[in-house]
Amino acid sequence: MNVHQVLERFQAQGQETCFHDRHIQPQIYAGLHGGNWSLKDYEARGGYQALRKILGKDGGAGLTQDQVIATVKESALRGRGGAGFPTGLKWSFMPRQFPGPKYLVCNSDEGEPGTCKDRDILMYNPHIVIEGMAIAAYAMGIAVGYNYIHGEIFQVYERFEAALEEARAAGYLGERIMGSDFHFQLHAFHGFGAYICGEETALLESLEGKKGQPRFKPPFPASFGLYGKPTTINNTETFAAVPWIIRNGGQAYLECGKPNNGGTKIFSVSGDVQRPGNYEIPLGTPFGKLLELAGGVRAGRQLKAVIPGGSSAPVLPQHIIMDCTMDYDSISKAGSMLGSGAVIVMDDSRCMVKSLQRLSYFYMHESCGQCTPCREGTGWLWRMVDRIERGQGKPSDMALLDNVAENIMGRTICALGDAAAMPVRGMIKHFRHEFEHHIEHKTCMVPAYV
Repeated sequence: MNVHQVLERFQAQGQETCFHDRHIQPQIYAGLHGGNWSLKDYEARGGYQALRKILGKDGGAGLTQDQVIATVKESALRGRGGAGFPTGLKWSFMPRQFPGPKYLVCNSDEGEPGTCKDRDILMYNPHIVIEGMAIAAYAMGIAVGYNYIHGEIFQVYERFEAALEEARAAGYLGERIMGSDFHFQLHAFHGFGAYICGEETALLESLEGKKGQPRFKPPFPASFGLYGKPTTINNTETFAAVPWIIRNGGQAYLECGKPNNGGTKIFSVSGDVQRPGNYEIPLGTPFGKLLELAGGVRAGRQLKAVIPGGSSAPVLPQHIIMDCTMDYDSISKAGSMLGSGAVIVMDDSRCMVKSLQRLSYFYMHESCGQCTPCREGTGWLWRMVDRIERGQGKPSDMALLDNVAENIMGRTICALGDAAAMPVRGMIKHFRHEFEHHIEHKTCMVPAYV
């Protein structure tokens, strides 16, 4: 299927309505409405000007690899996939003088419950990711890249393939890009839908055609990554931020956010709100403002709790989250994580025991089984929470839940064990009384739960 057939298919399916209730800011979501995903539309919004700038094709002298990395460092761009690691620093780890092949990988395996931003970027602004990856490849001296796209969003994979075809035809990918000495080939890879493949080394294993299971670290991907070669992996949204940074400067991007938290961030707001959706706001924006953009809590209800960074982040009750700003440092100080930016809002009709039961089942189901603490511990956590929810809990379950969660954390190859344990500990810390009521009275203390 060529690019024109894909475009006609999506137009026929009415794909042009996705941004109507979005709060659009002038970076990743700039100008996005209708079917404006094509190369022509992207160039009309200033697309590929950043790539031209670094290659000296805009009338300037161009930028060196060190200058590109320094600009990204100055911007305080942090990884948007969950860890929040400084992007420029990560790029500096790549051994640019390595004599063999090196690889660049985009992690678009968006499987965290509550997160739906990366698929929208790829669907409605795919060229911004392509340009961001090309700039990153130039900065690190990389000639080959892959975008690993989540296995359950095949239409997004088709859209990205169509954009790649456009970029190659226009000379933005391939050999001697725009007549320069820079070569970069970029390929899309359709994943298999496993949550564990969002972990970067499990993603590399899957990309190599193996079972998606995390690797022991060290060695880290920067020295031993894809096919055993130096590899840099960043999230979709991280690459999407790069063209704006190069066009406008690192300082300008930093000033869009706050110190140590540069730029804007896309938050996927779901749950008990009037207008769920993706909202791009400056980092450091008060949570109350984000909630307002999403229309507030659904009519007739009060805010009870929020999971601020995807299902693996500890929950925060209303009185804590309302004092937070949406940035890595503020949310961390409050006892949770900004994570992937999936903001799950729960109103006063929600039972925390029932909510944890669902989360715990998910992590038990998605454990790859490689580590004993995760393989056995996630099942143990779910069985205890399920027992409490069904009115069969024992007073000793509270201490045992906390103990099992504590013994999972930090004892697994990857962070899935932590992701299963942290919601448990967060729920017990802030909503212990609801668990105790279930155990003592064999019923829920939230009769309005729906």
